[in-house]
Amino acid sequence: MVDDLADDLADDPADGPGGAAVADVADTAATDLRTIPAVLERAAARFGEREGLVDGDRRLTFADLAAAADAAARAYVASGIEPGDRIAIWAPNMGDWVVAALGALRAGAVVATVNSRFRGGEAAHVLSTAGARLLVTVTDFLDTDYVAMLDRHGRPACVEQVVVLSGPVPGGAVGWADFLARGASVDPAVTARRAAEIAPDAVSTIIFTSGTTGAPKGAMLRHGASVRAYDAWASVVGLAEGDRYLIVNPFFHTFGFNAGILACLIKGATIVPHPVFDVPSVMQRVDEERITMLPGAPAIYQTILDHPDLGRYDLSSLRLAVTGAATVPVEMIRRMASELTFRTIVTGYGLTESTGIATMCRHTDDPETVARTSGRPIPGLEVRLVDGDGKEVGPGEPGEVVVRGYTVMAGYYGDPAATAEAIDAGGWLHTGDVGVFDDRGNLTITDRTKDMFVVGGFTAYPAEIENMLLRHPDIQQAAVIGVPDARLGEVGMAFVVARPGATTTGPDIVGWSRDQMANYK
Repeated sequence: MVDDLADDLADDPADGPGGAAVADVADTAATDLRTIPAVLERAAARFGEREGLVDGDRRLTFADLAAAADAAARAYVASGIEPGDRIAIWAPNMGDWVVAALGALRAGAVVATVNSRFRGGEAAHVLSTAGARLLVTVTDFLDTDYVAMLDRHGRPACVEQVVVLSGPVPGGAVGWADFLARGASVDPAVTARRAAEIAPDAVSTIIFTSGTTGAPKGAMLRHGASVRAYDAWASVVGLAEGDRYLIVNPFFHTFGFNAGILACLIKGATIVPHPVFDVPSVMQRVDEERITMLPGAPAIYQTILDHPDLGRYDLSSLRLAVTGAATVPVEMIRRMASELTFRTIVTGYGLTESTGIATMCRHTDDPETVARTSGRPIPGLEVRLVDGDGKEVGPGEPGEVVVRGYTVMAGYYGDPAATAEAIDAGGWLHTGDVGVFDDRGNLTITDRTKDMFVVGGFTAYPAEIENMLLRHPDIQQAAVIGVPDARLGEVGMAFVVARPGATTTGPDIVGWSRDQMANYK
């Protein structure tokens, strides 16, 4: 099934922040852009003096942001980074994360993102799998020194340099300011040439996703596909020049990088990073910065709606919301429109391997459609439901969701066998999700063929967690399932068999797990 987005938008375009209609996809200038550096150059030229990035007291125009990214790009060049090299970023949402990533892309490098919730061993796996030559990180996030945590596990040999964005700089590393100073010796023409030579099909990012076999795999996403997909995504949402986007969705994920940073650059919306979801701090920033766009998992909106201090903040600027990745209550959608000021609320479905997007609701859909379905395919994608023999099923019949088109990843980095298992000979990406199409072409995810559960928007795989639990010296066997949770949708529950003679307790295992794995696991 393929959908025509332009017709949807032309029928009833959403209003922008100034009341102007948002143009359909055919009218957006971004459709001719083929790489992320080209999008940034266009943003500087078209939106120049508008605020492009707000991070605390730091306020950069789009022109400033482009200049900062180029300074970072020249620093990468001065540090010996060549086109195609992998740069890893392991840090929370912050302004310099944006600059570091855009600079690396402008230098022709590939950005490999590391989940900010990962512990040392998890991060080491990502770095070694991607072959990252340089790591950009922090040493002071939530009292956690990422460099020390990595070194306690064992820093991978591929990591030649460590750059610290914020916090104390350990021996052998370099601080962000000193790193940027290296670039003064590089002619800007060098980075301009590198940016111009990037092909649309070149890999821009490697986003790691876990799986049923345990260890995370790196999905290689392309420049051109990301730009095209999130031009369409932003048009459906109604994101427009002058919007102010509080990006709570993590930058290490497609929801934060592509649907956040890239979408803002395409449409001229202000990037406002937020490092940790804390209801009072989110509401305060919405109030202070007059935020218009606030996406997130259903748990985010539900927590805001039920917070006892909701009335203390002026949230009247809010108008755009995008949710999904878990069950969405219809009543929550209604409350978002009646108790808050959201005028556009949409849901969608995608996975990292499809550049984070496959289907979306439209702004004209009713609350029941938004809550109970994930909408229709975006332009240029084929989405089908197939039975166990690979035959397409009709409306109302369940089948595995398969996707074919420009958003499908280039493959898993360094893992052709896993790539061949995920993408068949016909180019169809097998998602492992089971869904049903209604008569209007809206997709509802009903089940999973893969063993997984979703915790507040984060996908967790029992096999991976079980493998990690088996490293505990007192655990002989482990089985993990997802169980319902009112706030997060689902959370993990582990059943373990202790080794003979072990005296460990449930709280002991939970405490050990907090030190060894990301907290959503």
